[in-house]
This record gives sequence, C-alpha cells and structure tokens, in this order.
Amino acid sequence: MQQRQLGRSGISIAPLMVGANVFDWTIDKAMSFKVLDAFVDNGVNGIDTANAYSIWAPGHKGGESETVIGEWLKASGKRNKVVIATKAGMDLGDGVKGLSRKALTRALDDSLRRLQVDAIDLYQAHVDDMDTPQEETLSACADAIKAGKVRAIGASNFKPERLASALAISKQNNLPRYETLQPQYNLVERAGFESELQKLCLAENISVIPYYGLASGFLTGKYRKESDAGLSPRGKGVVSKYLNERGLRVLAALDAIGAETKATPAQVSLAWLMAKPTIAAPIASATSPAQVNDLLGALKVQLSSAQIAALDNASA
Repeated sequence: MQQRQLGRSGISIAPLMVGANVFDWTIDKAMSFKVLDAFVDNGVNGIDTANAYSIWAPGHKGGESETVIGEWLKASGKRNKVVIATKAGMDLGDGVKGLSRKALTRALDDSLRRLQVDAIDLYQAHVDDMDTPQEETLSACADAIKAGKVRAIGASNFKPERLASALAISKQNNLPRYETLQPQYNLVERAGFESELQKLCLAENISVIPYYGLASGFLTGKYRKESDAGLSPRGKGVVSKYLNERGLRVLAALDAIGAETKATPAQVSLAWLMAKPTIAAPIASATSPAQVNDLLGALKVQLSSAQIAALDNASA
C-alpha cells in the first residue's frame, strides 16, 4: 500500500489512520482487537489514540484506549507492523495536565506502560498550553527523543500563530519540531483548517492527520432527516449542527459522486480528504470489521479533479 511521510520525521503511514477513541468505550476489548486486526492485516498501519480516551465515559479515568492497544500489541505480536501515535495534555483529573516538563514526563511514562512499548512513534500535544513556555515543552520532548522514548512529535488543536511560534522556537534552539498537525477537518468543517493552518503546513512541510473525517457520522449519509437524530448517542448533535441546506447539498454531491465511482458517501468523503494538499491520512474510527471494510474502500477511490471541485463547491 502507498505510504505517506509524516513531515520530516522519516516515519511513513498508509493514507488512512485508525481512530482508537472507541476502544473500551462503544466497543469492548474483544471487538477492539478484531477492528485492529482488520485494519492492520489490510495494510493500515497508523493507530491514533490519547491518554484521555475515554475519560468522558461513566466509570472511566482515561487511558482505557491505550490499555486495549497495549494488550492487543502483546497478544498479536504486531508492534513492528504499526505506527503508534498518542497524545497528552488534557486534564485527566489526577493533577496531570498541560504541556509542562513535569506533566509530560509523567504522562509519557504512563502511556508507555499502558501501551506496553519501549517507544511511541508520534507523541502529540493534545491541546495547546498557554501557561507553559513552548521552549519548556519542546525541550522536554527533545529529552524524550534522546532517551529513546519518542521518535517524533506532533501538535493537535493548535491555532496557526501558536504552531508558527513553536516551529520558530524549534529552529532557533535546535529543538525537535512538530512534524504533524491534527486538526478537525472534513467536508462540512473546512474553515478552521483551510484559512491559515493549511498555508503554514504547506510552507513548513507539516503533515496533517485530521480527526472527525466523517463529521461524527454525518458524512456517512445516515443522517438525512430530523428523525434520524435517534440513530446513535451523538445523533441529536449531528442533526442539529449539519442537517441544513449546506449539509443536504454536501450529501447530494456525495451521492452523485458515489454513483459515478461506485463508492459509499463515507468512502468519497475520505477520498476527498486524502486528495487534499498536506493530508497524510484522515483518522477514522470503526466499531466492527464490516465498518473497517467500508472505510478501506476509500483507499481505492480515485476522484477526478472535476469531482473534487464539485465537492469543494457543494461544501463551500
């Protein structure tokens, strides 16, 4: 399978990334193992998680997703087949939050223990930390890389001016730089990334691994009328946010192009992302091997320039 580079890190991944936020939340450990096997056995090697997944679920405290991945790695023996990406910085309610040296050092060791690995391939700042000097964060990352605990670093949910300043500090002080950016980006959420961040990533060779590539399921086409809000726990929010004139226009374009390419709306949506400049791999979650197979179909969809333009116009 074609591989795409993550910035200047020397790490490469397939053009689709496994979203692990559902592990031990909406699916149990056994199904999580099946989903991971279905992705990895078909050549998708990037797995994205975070120490905060899934702190929002009743009875959870964070780290559940990492723990499942670690148990799967041990049981499957597939560590050498995957690129593990995790994140830190969110408030876990245990005093560990932010991007200070102290917080990152503890969070990193906790993630390594849960994942049962010696090194994390891509270690990402989950959210920006305005209270910690960026030099401190990047220096702590440099020490983690020197110690062999981390291979490369990335940023998530950063504003353009903060990403730009972090890159400048890395260059000025000979510190590791953020090689990737993880923003929200999809056919119905474009403005936040396409304004300044896209230009910065192009100029600095930063690879983008967008989350919510399917807009919480809206771009699968399953939410088409108000009554569809009850189809899932997040359905009400999806319908209220996206089921409007613009959203229906996007769904119509996805249906039309899906008919031309013999692809599902989800596959077309992900193929549109894969075709965009700077995108290394959209992150997508699945709750069954059947859903994995549907997502894998996106890797075979080759959109024409006219089809990309049609989707651009529909979602403008």
